[in-house]
Amino acid sequence: MSRQFFDFTSESVSEGHPDKVSDRISDEIVDLYFRESINDGMSPWDVRVAAETLTTTNKVVIAGETRGTDKITNDMIVEAARSAIKDIGYEQDGFHWETADVDVLLHAQSVDIAQGVDQGAGLHTEEGAGDQGIMFGYACNETPDLMPAPVYYSHKILERLATARKHEGKTQLGPDSKSQVSVRYDNGKPVGASAIVLSTQHLDASMTSADVADLVKPYIYEVMPEGWITDKTIWHINPTGKFVIGGPDGDSGLTGRKIIVDTYGGAAPHGGGAFSGKDPTKVDRSAAYISRYLAKNIVAADIADWVNIQLSYAIGVAEPTSVYVDMGGKGKVSEEAVEKAIREVISLTPRGIRSHLDLNKPIYARTAAYGHFGRTPDNEGGFSWEKTDLVEALKKAL
Repeated sequence: MSRQFFDFTSESVSEGHPDKVSDRISDEIVDLYFRESINDGMSPWDVRVAAETLTTTNKVVIAGETRGTDKITNDMIVEAARSAIKDIGYEQDGFHWETADVDVLLHAQSVDIAQGVDQGAGLHTEEGAGDQGIMFGYACNETPDLMPAPVYYSHKILERLATARKHEGKTQLGPDSKSQVSVRYDNGKPVGASAIVLSTQHLDASMTSADVADLVKPYIYEVMPEGWITDKTIWHINPTGKFVIGGPDGDSGLTGRKIIVDTYGGAAPHGGGAFSGKDPTKVDRSAAYISRYLAKNIVAADIADWVNIQLSYAIGVAEPTSVYVDMGGKGKVSEEAVEKAIREVISLTPRGIRSHLDLNKPIYARTAAYGHFGRTPDNEGGFSWEKTDLVEALKKAL
C-alpha cells in the first residue's frame, strides 16, 4: 500500500460459518474422489471434481460434475458430508450431522470441458487450463508467514477459539463465529490493533455479551502480538447481544462465498474465482496456489518487502496468457526481471503446477477454513504452496 499511516481491516469466519460448512463439504468431495480413485488404481491425473454445496436448516444439497472411480457411491458422499458436519461440531436441532437431509446431485463432467483439459484431446495436445480467468498471489513481510497482518490475526483468533471449544472444554462456545481486526500502520508497518470485533455463537442462552467477552478475551490476547492491544483498542464482542442460533440453521451457506477470507483479506486483488470444491485442473485454485507460492518465495528471498503476482489463462490452453509482477517499484530488481525469472524456474502450465506442488492428493478439506494461505505445510502434502524452497532458484535466475 502506498500510504504510510492508516488503519486497515480484514475479517475471518470460522469452520462453523454456514459458507464454510459448505466449503468444507465440497472439499471433502474432492478428497473423496482423489482418495478412492487412487485406491482403485486410477491415475490421479484423471480425477475431476467441481462440487458446489448449499446448506440450510437441516438440509444439504451437493451438486456439480465429477470424474473418478465408479466405486464412489452416493452413500459414500453422504457419509463424507455427515462426517464433516460432525467434526465441525453441529449437533443442534436445526442442523445436526446425523439427521440433516443430504441430497446428492453430482453428474459426469461435461465432455466439452474435458476435451480442453485432458492431455492429447481438444485443439491443443498439452493438458490445458480447466477454465479461463485471472488469479493473484500476494506476500509481504508483516507476519512470520508473510501474510497481511489484519487477515492473519483474524484467522488466528478463530483458530484459537476453535481449539478451546473442541479440545479444551469450552463447550459454551458454538461452531459459528466471525472475527475482524483493524490494524494500525505507522510508516507502512503494522504496530497495533485499533479495533477487534468478534461475534461467536454460544450454546448457553443465559450468557450475555459481557459473559462471552470474559470467556474469549484471554484467547485473543494470547494470539495477538504483545503490545498490540492497548487501552485505545476498541472492542465489540457479540455486539447484537445474543448469538445462540448459528450455522446453516441461522443463515444459508454456499460454497465459494468467502473468497476474500480465503485469500488476503482485501489487502491484495482477487480474480473472483473460488477454490473449494475444485480439483487442481481448475486454475482458479491451482494457479492461485502457485501465485502465492511464487510471491512468498520472492519475499522470503528478500527481493521485495511485498509482491503481487497476476496470472491469466484461457480454457484448454496450457501456458498462461500473461504473467504480471508488481513490487511497487521498490524491489531490489525490476518487475520485468522477476517476470522473466519466474518463467525460467518453474512451469506455469496446469500440469507443471500440479506436479511441482504435488496437488493430485486428498489434501483439500483442511484448506476450507482459516485461510488457504499463511498455513504450515504438513507431512501429507497439504499447503505445499506455503513452502519457501524456490528461494535459491529465484536468486540464481536473477
